[in-house]
Amino acid sequence: MKAERERSRRFTRRALLLAGAQGALTTLLAGRLYYLAVVEGERYRTRAEANRIALRLLAPPRGEIVDRQGRPIATNRRDYRLFLIPEQAGDLAATLVKLKRVLPISPGEERRLIARIRRSRPDRPVTVAQNLPWDRFAAANVAAPDLPGIIPDAGLTRWYPDGALNAHAVGYVGPPAPDEMDGDPLLGVPGFRIGKRGIEKTYDKVLRGRAGGLRVEVNAYGRVIRELDRREGTPGAEVKLSLDLDLQRAAVRRLGEESGAIALVDLKDDSLCVYVSSPGFDPNAFNLGISRENWQAMLKDPRRPLIDKCAAGLYPPGSTIKPVVALAALHYGVTSPEEKIVCTGDYPYGDNVWHCWKKHGHGPVSMIDGIARSCDVYFYELAQRLGIERLARFLTLFGLGRRHVLGVGNEQAGLVPTPAWSRAVRGLPWHGGETLNVGIGQGALMASPLQLAVMSAMLATGRRNMSPRIVAAVDGVPLESAGDPLATEEEAGVDIDADHWRVVRSGMEHVLRSGGTAHHARLPRKLGRMAGKTGTAQVRRITDADRAEDRAQSDRPWQERHHAWFIGYAPVSRPRYAISVLVEHGGGGSHAAAPVARDLMIEALQRESRAVADEGSVSSAGGREGR
Repeated sequence: MKAERERSRRFTRRALLLAGAQGALTTLLAGRLYYLAVVEGERYRTRAEANRIALRLLAPPRGEIVDRQGRPIATNRRDYRLFLIPEQAGDLAATLVKLKRVLPISPGEERRLIARIRRSRPDRPVTVAQNLPWDRFAAANVAAPDLPGIIPDAGLTRWYPDGALNAHAVGYVGPPAPDEMDGDPLLGVPGFRIGKRGIEKTYDKVLRGRAGGLRVEVNAYGRVIRELDRREGTPGAEVKLSLDLDLQRAAVRRLGEESGAIALVDLKDDSLCVYVSSPGFDPNAFNLGISRENWQAMLKDPRRPLIDKCAAGLYPPGSTIKPVVALAALHYGVTSPEEKIVCTGDYPYGDNVWHCWKKHGHGPVSMIDGIARSCDVYFYELAQRLGIERLARFLTLFGLGRRHVLGVGNEQAGLVPTPAWSRAVRGLPWHGGETLNVGIGQGALMASPLQLAVMSAMLATGRRNMSPRIVAAVDGVPLESAGDPLATEEEAGVDIDADHWRVVRSGMEHVLRSGGTAHHARLPRKLGRMAGKTGTAQVRRITDADRAEDRAQSDRPWQERHHAWFIGYAPVSRPRYAISVLVEHGGGGSHAAAPVARDLMIEALQRESRAVADEGSVSSAGGREGR
């Protein structure tokens, strides 16, 4: 009995101890729970919220680029795409296997995707596919719950409605390269594009806009459950160009399959209403992803579609510079308008003989005849009398050898060669025969179609402080110019006699009259007269054997044919437009380039006439209503 009482006592004591321990543990747990729920509750609630809430940048719409009438040249359109967040994908290989059931992915595309994922931060979205058709995008959305880390998204992407039409001026956009990350958080947004070339690149910062923000609730897979808050970004600014889309299209149609360039200057404000380099390339391909085959095809194309021939293409200007040489000769008094120089077809100088394009010569030639008939011997003699220094000074005064800064990013200065240049670059002395070559636009003298359009504008107006432009306004604010005036104050002050201007312009008018090298390219009488100058630039040295063979340019391989030039302005009575046309390997300026210039000038002047007539009709109607 005593032993039983002892066992009961021990059991009771143990039970009390156990109950006490349990009570203490319960009290401790309750205290800890109170601490976590009440004292630290706000802190952990915030951390839990951070795991459930995601903040995302919203890319703003890129600013549009429009023509002078406000019509879109570069705009934005809806883009259906898929992103992948690596850290949320789990088994990446399994996710890609499932994805390929709804979205065809080639082995090459898969390898490139995996390489991008490995280079990316685990928390950064990687673009899997873009520009998806709606049915593919919808299928991916349906399958999304079984695709960890895959985020369907509908955004905007750049779109160029006219494809290749404006490519060399406007450029294109693409994903930022590592060395282009400038600290702007927008550059980390999946699918974001920056300007890579042309106006898109030069004005990239104003076209980008400012980012917006999005606060969303996500699940454990990072998929959006609901949108909590949205702050829209600020769209990029609109960039308005001076280009006229209708004239751009007319220029491209007229060049057809030819390789070349056209620049048309509106003399009312020195702006470019046509800026064409042909053939072009489709900038949409660079934005959406160009195939290796297409890239290689463009690189191998002998017509060089990737080169901006208008501002970056450099060629001997040929006889297009003869009006400037004539002005220089009159200005420095080395000849008179009436002096006749006899052309026999040959011009002996030193130990060599230089030749005129007309084999048996032009006979006695005055200045107006020399320009109209483009007599080489006449201009050999003027160049020899002027000397290279005075000749180079006048060519520079008319914009050659200088960059015409437009903002397209490709502008080249070309070259006006001098003895100093020859010594510094070639390590050779200057030879007198080189001066003769420069006098007819050959030799080392190099210029772009843009430069010759500006030279033509100067010949039309007499202004030497021109500053050509292609950007008319940014965000509604007009821009005067992207660059400085071409002539310095001292050069702009060169006083060319009014009579000298009249003589040279008369010669350019006679180019398009009977006996002139472009007589067949005259404008219809109702549009007025056009003045101009043809040019033919040799692409290789012509040998005595070539002259003896007298083989037609059309019978030669394409790449051995001369380049064809024409510069001009119209109407003569009150110049409104100045033009430069280059047809690469066109054979001769008179038959390849001049007709193109005539047709585009007709288009421009007819449009101008219609616009004036429409304004007159509106004014008349307004006047009648007022009475």
